[in-house]
Amino acid sequence: MSIVNNTDNTDKNEAAQRPAQQAASHTHDAIASRNSTLDVLLNRRSIRAYTDEPVSAEDIDAIEAAAQRAATSQFHNAWSAIRVTDTDLKHKLAEVAHQPYVATAPLLYVFVADQHRNYRIAEAKGVPENKITYGTSFMLGQAQNDAVLALHAMETAAESLGLGGVILGSLLNDMDELIELLHLPEHTFPVLGLALGHPAQHPQLKPRMPRALQFFDNAYPADGDNPDILAQFADFDQTVHQYCDLRDTSKPVAGFTDQIAKGATSDAPLKKALHGHEVKQGFTD
Repeated sequence: MSIVNNTDNTDKNEAAQRPAQQAASHTHDAIASRNSTLDVLLNRRSIRAYTDEPVSAEDIDAIEAAAQRAATSQFHNAWSAIRVTDTDLKHKLAEVAHQPYVATAPLLYVFVADQHRNYRIAEAKGVPENKITYGTSFMLGQAQNDAVLALHAMETAAESLGLGGVILGSLLNDMDELIELLHLPEHTFPVLGLALGHPAQHPQLKPRMPRALQFFDNAYPADGDNPDILAQFADFDQTVHQYCDLRDTSKPVAGFTDQIAKGATSDAPLKKALHGHEVKQGFTD
């Protein structure tokens, strides 16, 4: 595909999307300006490059405290986080993720669904092993929810302190290797990683779909109420295409619905099925 006159194309794309951007920016900026919390949340972006400046002990203490204040189902506190400080381990995790920048993050955490601790407490309190239900798939789900909530609280707290980060689902590329590297015991399960540091980049905010396509009143809408789903996403497709095109005109990227259609036939989810790993870690139905 010819990429001649990239500058002209970029100018045309910028002009074409300017009215929509201005309208969205007005709403975004108006909400973000209401208070500092909204400003942090509405301006969150993934940061994958970091300066050499170390994160202070005070900031680490603050973001870890924020993670611990996140909501936890039934007060089970069924999550843990592993601080990855060993350089060799960071490089091994970067290999698992297929993302070299993981090894460069000043702070690297792996959040874990943790029913192992509660299982041990129950046993120590004399609860018969055959009566303990912390090893069920439902309790794994609750622990995963706890871990995600804690991670999000930590990420938001970090951003409020001027740090930047990226959530790492890519660490789940090789579940067996990840579990072995982190020495995860029975009734634990890795959920997500979080890399943090002082930002060395400031990427453009990635578009989000119109709220009407993601928020519904009282019930999920019937397909028959909106039979042409592609028509609903036409404007958003254009917004996503323009966003990606402006990032790199030499690598055109399709709109949102084309990306979703392409991903539908990916074999990656088949290779990363979780159930077998959950069973190995002691979780049953």
